[in-house]
Amino acid sequence: MATIDRQATTLALAHALSAAERGLAVIPLSRTKLPALRSPHRTDPGPDPAAPPCHGECGRFGHGVYDASTDPRRIRALFAAAPWSTGYGIACGLAPHHLIGIDLDTKAGTDSSTALRALALRHLFTIPDTVVVVTPSGGRHLWLTGPPDVVVPNSASRLAPGIDIRGAGGYLVGPGSRTEHGVYGTAPGTGHLPPAPCPGELLRLLTPPARTRHRTPPATGHQGRGLVQFVLAAHAGQRNTRLFWAACRAYENGIGPDLTPALVEAAVRTGLTAHEARSTIASASRMSSREPGPPRD
Repeated sequence: MATIDRQATTLALAHALSAAERGLAVIPLSRTKLPALRSPHRTDPGPDPAAPPCHGECGRFGHGVYDASTDPRRIRALFAAAPWSTGYGIACGLAPHHLIGIDLDTKAGTDSSTALRALALRHLFTIPDTVVVVTPSGGRHLWLTGPPDVVVPNSASRLAPGIDIRGAGGYLVGPGSRTEHGVYGTAPGTGHLPPAPCPGELLRLLTPPARTRHRTPPATGHQGRGLVQFVLAAHAGQRNTRLFWAACRAYENGIGPDLTPALVEAAVRTGLTAHEARSTIASASRMSSREPGPPRD
């Protein structure tokens, strides 16, 4: 059974609520930096290979970053369900900030800060003044924001050795979190700053080129129903991001046009207007139909 440090949990909840006031969706973390709540499906029978994974559609806690919220009542309920929490995670990729985390690690044999500076010189961008979180091991997390119509994936050392990226579906350990290795905190002079926009050339590096896809005949089936349910399960602050993600998956698999009416209807039920929903789906359609362009130095 996890040891309960009530003071650490109380502080983590306070920091999490403060982050939520800034529009950052949060979840409770354990001392290991992992989501504090275990999956409610861990004792379920073997998964149905035709069914999409549950991302909270069941209504229970324990879906990792998909539990993230800016709603104080939901956040308090999450922490109440995990009284052993000593930290909190901040979900990346969600509105309004569409947060992108640049994780400069301190793994042996790597100099991630120098690698980032070299990338900046080669590709002619400058890292703006922004929130910087210092990790217990001496690493740094740079907080940047991205456009609402661009999905930045998570990656580990793809950009350069020791540089990990936290994007859609990922999370950053929030400042004030206590882990088994120490406490995370903001670097001096950065805690009051808003996350700065990601430079365009860096954003291009973080976004993999579109792949040529073989379209399949339109057929919604289990996958289409799963995508619609994914949109219906959106909380405030997640609606556009979830709709965009679902629409991208639908167009990638050749069911976008057929599924659009159902996605619009689901988005309207979560609180978006029909115009907002169609605009988001149109953006997903444009992104999913891009062909890879020529490489740029």
